[in-house]
Amino acid sequence: MNPYDYQLFVIGGGSGGVRAARIASSLGARVAIAESYRYGGTCVIRGCVPKKLLVYAAHFAEDFADANGFGWSVPPVEFSWPRLIAAKDKEISRLSARYEDNLVGSNVITLYGTARVVDAHTVEINGQRITTEHILIATGGTPFLPQIPGIEHAITSNEVFDLPDLPSRVLIVGGGYIAVEFAGILHGLGAQVTLCYRGDQVLRGFDEDIRAHLQAEMVKKGITVLLHQDVAQLERLPDGSLSVGFASSGDSSLAVDAVLYATGRIPNTQGLGLDDIGVAIDRSGGVKVDAYGKTNIDSIHAVGDVTHRIALTPVAIREGVALAKTLFGPTPIATDLTTVPSAVFSQPPVGTVGLTEEQALSQCSEIDVYTSIFKNMRHSLSGRDERTLMKLIVDSASQRVLGAHMVGSDAPEIIQGLAIAIHMGATKADFDETVALHPSAAEEFVTMRDKISKKRSNDLSSFSRKSSDKT
Repeated sequence: MNPYDYQLFVIGGGSGGVRAARIASSLGARVAIAESYRYGGTCVIRGCVPKKLLVYAAHFAEDFADANGFGWSVPPVEFSWPRLIAAKDKEISRLSARYEDNLVGSNVITLYGTARVVDAHTVEINGQRITTEHILIATGGTPFLPQIPGIEHAITSNEVFDLPDLPSRVLIVGGGYIAVEFAGILHGLGAQVTLCYRGDQVLRGFDEDIRAHLQAEMVKKGITVLLHQDVAQLERLPDGSLSVGFASSGDSSLAVDAVLYATGRIPNTQGLGLDDIGVAIDRSGGVKVDAYGKTNIDSIHAVGDVTHRIALTPVAIREGVALAKTLFGPTPIATDLTTVPSAVFSQPPVGTVGLTEEQALSQCSEIDVYTSIFKNMRHSLSGRDERTLMKLIVDSASQRVLGAHMVGSDAPEIIQGLAIAIHMGATKADFDETVALHPSAAEEFVTMRDKISKKRSNDLSSFSRKSSDKT
């Protein structure tokens, strides 16, 4: 008989932890899970789900404006931030309850409270010590805030969903996906938005063409982008607004109503007791794990954002499933993260899967690059000056498609389908032989014929780029 209270104790009720708990229970394990706030984690409560709801809301501004070109007369429209937030809150409460109901229905014991690891087989929660054969750390991440004067006046992606009113003027600090997404959301809902980033272009780590194209489209929409710039201090003024001082602009300042920091997220490992028992932590605070989610202590495991690897909900879910099957199934399973699709729900949105041009050149001696820039058919009547970018990266030798990237309407929906083909090893010939679906933007991925071949030794900075530019 198993001497422990449980066979698996999960700390963290987000997507990865919940999925691991349910799968482990379905495999016959006795499982408990602890959550300090609400079940659903970052994604459901203060991340991708509420953010996507706000993205939908922000799109209506352009939809109403574009309708005129299609024969519609739209009366003056009004937007209510409180109504949107109330509707969002109702949906999030429903989803959170569903997460907990699914756990209970899977025979998982659900607990509320802050859990701490005492030793390799013991956790403590609400003053009670519980023994367990395995411990899973799935506590996710938390927004990073720099220590500058006045930082207490800033908000993060945690608080922005619960603001009582929409700020009229907003400064967003950061250039990653969270920053550009909220820039599009708040601008679309009517705020005057400035984005401040210390780098040379938004979306560091994405393909260079994607970065440049999205940034240009953001500026065309009316978002002010300040590059090579960082905030030195924040000061609350008597009228309630904020004065923002910049690090490299002397005495210049910017007056806004809110400052949203989106300068990255860090693993949520504080207060878990991991340091006390010797669990290995990397320099960023992430829990170090092997390909199977195991730490340097055999009975302690971690999945999701707390490992500081790929911070995506589907990745955490996949890792949670693999861990549960490794511990309680017949065969250990490692999570395959070689072709993970991702999306940025900016305006316009980004979809990407596989290698960037720069990554491909570091791995292949020669690549073929196919690029197409065109106006979406919708905007032939809307009159909107927005262009779509599509890009394929192909290994010249094998003709295998290594990466697909897109900026434009429905990019995430289109890239999901391409991810299947790229994961299966599709070649450019496979794309070429696929019949196009017309008229659609997606058909461009199977009709691109003009290529530019690049060798690893090329000086990319001096390369003259060409592309199909269709109207």
